[in-house]
Amino acid sequence: MAHALPLTEPETCGFLYLAIQCGRPGKMPIYRQTATRRRGESRLIEAAQQLEKQPDVASVRVFRTQLVPPIPGAPRHDLALLIRTPSIDQLDSVRANTTVRALGGTELLAGANAARIGDTESDPDAHFLLNHFTVDGDADPVEAWLGLTNWYTATMRVDNSTALRASDGNAQFPLVNYVRLPSAPAPFLLNQLRRPSFHRVVRGTLKRNRMRALPGFYRMIR
Repeated sequence: MAHALPLTEPETCGFLYLAIQCGRPGKMPIYRQTATRRRGESRLIEAAQQLEKQPDVASVRVFRTQLVPPIPGAPRHDLALLIRTPSIDQLDSVRANTTVRALGGTELLAGANAARIGDTESDPDAHFLLNHFTVDGDADPVEAWLGLTNWYTATMRVDNSTALRASDGNAQFPLVNYVRLPSAPAPFLLNQLRRPSFHRVVRGTLKRNRMRALPGFYRMIR
């Protein structure tokens, strides 16, 4: 088995992660492109261009949802924005920005990069995972994430991971893991599920920490 990849320095930016629903939420795991979604994409791309002109915005990534496994509680939205601010102190000013407020998005996380492996955005044409974690107890979700990194880097050949920790204890998700995948979503999921060690290591770690993982798979469109 290959050696696990080392941690790298976390990003010093603040992160604001917003979900955007263009129409009625779909019932199927696979998200199809529609005229409504295309209009929503154009609106988000235009908003992202405007926001990046602001001094309190470092970058804006726009995502199109591909696949959301049918897990109760998983966030189901057509599109998403991941806004970086130069520092975490600027999150409130970006939240209050008129362009952001006009989007009508749902805030899923506002916080910082707690730990990192590699460069998640080295290939914008890849498939991306945003894994939303809930915690029903006192466990530190970042410590649990650290306990899973060896398995994912050595077994699944994932060479990057950006762990985003919420700065507000009332956030919908205390941890969102942002990952560039080595394959398309369906093969990646199947490759996990067919391995006995996934159920022992990954599911076992989550169960011990009273955590749930709610993944969504996306393509970056800006």
